[in-house]
Parts: sequence; C-alpha cells; structure tokens
Amino acid sequence: MPFANVITNPTFWKTMFQRHRYTDKDIPNLSGKVAIVTGANTGLGYATTVALASHGARVFLACRSRERALEAIERAKADIAKLPNAPENTQLDFLELDLNSMGSCHRAAKEFVKLGLPLHILINNGGIMTTPFALSADGIEQQFAINHLGSIGHESAVKGGVDFDTLNDPNASNTVDRYGRSKLSNILFAKALARRLANEKVYVNALHPGFVYTDLQRNTQASLGKIASIGYDLAGRISAASPTKGAYNQLFCATSPEVEEKNYRGLYFMPTGIEFRPSPYAMDEELQEKLWTYSENVFREKVKEP
Repeated sequence: MPFANVITNPTFWKTMFQRHRYTDKDIPNLSGKVAIVTGANTGLGYATTVALASHGARVFLACRSRERALEAIERAKADIAKLPNAPENTQLDFLELDLNSMGSCHRAAKEFVKLGLPLHILINNGGIMTTPFALSADGIEQQFAINHLGSIGHESAVKGGVDFDTLNDPNASNTVDRYGRSKLSNILFAKALARRLANEKVYVNALHPGFVYTDLQRNTQASLGKIASIGYDLAGRISAASPTKGAYNQLFCATSPEVEEKNYRGLYFMPTGIEFRPSPYAMDEELQEKLWTYSENVFREKVKEP
C-alpha cells in the first residue's frame, strides 16, 4: 500500500530525530490574513488554530459540532492569552462543516463566500483513521469520503493503478488499507490541483505530520487488534510528537515565505518542510487525473444546487 512507501523509507524515520527547522517562532506576522482549518477543535487542528491566531490571523474553525467548536474557541483564547506577544484581539469564528457530507462541505464553502472575505490559508486537517467499515451520508466508504472527498467540497492495488469501483466493497480491503487509500488520494488530488493552478498565486501541497499522538488513534484496537493497539498506544505515549510539534509541518506549508519564494507546488513534505518523494502510485499523473475525474463526477452526483 502507499503507506508502506513511507514507513519503510529511512528518510521518514530520520525526520523523527531531526530538529524542527520551522517552529512557532518562525511564523511571520499574519495580521490581516484569513484562514480556515478543518477539524480545528482538537488535536493537530486545534494546535494549528492556536498557532495561526496567536500570530494575528483570523481563523475559522470548520467543525461539525458547534458546541465543541465554541468550547475550543474559548479554550484557544485562554491559551493564546498566556503566550508572550499575544494579539490584543484574538479572531476566531465557527464555520459549520461536516466532512461526512459533501452537501455540508458545499454549503460551508458558500457560507464563507457570502462573508466577502479573502481566503489566504486553507488547511484541510480534518479526518478519521482506521475506522471500521462504514458509509458516509452520501453512501461512500467513510474514510475516503471524509479524508478526501470532504476536503474538496485506494488502495485496492491492482495492475495499472487504483480501482475506484471497489470503493464501497467492505471485503475489497481492510481498514488500514482503506485509510492508506484515502491518504494516497490526498496526494494525488493535491498534485492534480497544483497543475491546474500553476499560473495562479495559489500554492497547493500535501504533507505528513509525522508520528503524532492524538485521539485520531482511538480506533486502533478495532482495526489492529487489542495487543497491537496496546503496543501502538505505548509507542505513541513514549516517542510520538505532541500536537503542538506535529502541527509544525502544516504550519510550514501554510505560512513559510519559503513556499512562495521557492515556488513549492504539488509537493509532499515530511517534518519539517522536507520534500519527500511519495509512492509510485502518488506520482502517477494518469492516476491523478483519474481521481480528479472520479471526484468531480461524485460531486456532481451528490451535491444538488438549490
């Protein structure tokens, strides 16, 4: 699976022991910038939100639950107030977004557009990991729907690429493979989108946060088994990065002047800001276009304009 290209590559493990070359201290002044962070009420999304807002950005927490988002906003304001040089006015807003529904994603985008604000930073952070087989509100395998289709508003490895026709077959692959398929789709789509925006001042990149300990791993027992999940949990508690440090890579891609200066487009980054060559599947331009077309068709089928 595409995942294996990462975890069996020495470069991946090397990044775990390198000093972060981009941290909270490197983030420039973001006053006047507007950002959207999906899955912003917890884990990496919350840490990213705090980092952006503490440097002056207005951040929209794109979340499914209003209650959890508003609680996260109050918590973030309190955490930011403790920081040195915290902005006088922390700008945090709730944007209702359920990644499990393409209709909800579409409505969220339209609601944001109605505000008449520019959008400088979009971090598609929200997602799920190794969950038992389930279908989204649109009847699509849930990990693929939330981790990929939700972000745009597999691994059934066969000769010649990925067979999207097996997407909703629970017997076609196990839960870890389905997760890997959704992550492969993120890279494929980022590369396809970057090509389409090559002449625009928009920089699209994909990234791996590294080994980070968050509640995203709450489904490991169901997917890996009790013994393996205990080992995974123990490894996470001992050696994984905290969400604050795990957010550095996406903060690099979202805020580092280096991205624009060196024209980083359609690349895949490991912590922190290290370009990494993903699996051969991810580099397959024909497969990138196949996913683009598939995603467009699903969007047209599932999202009905009023």
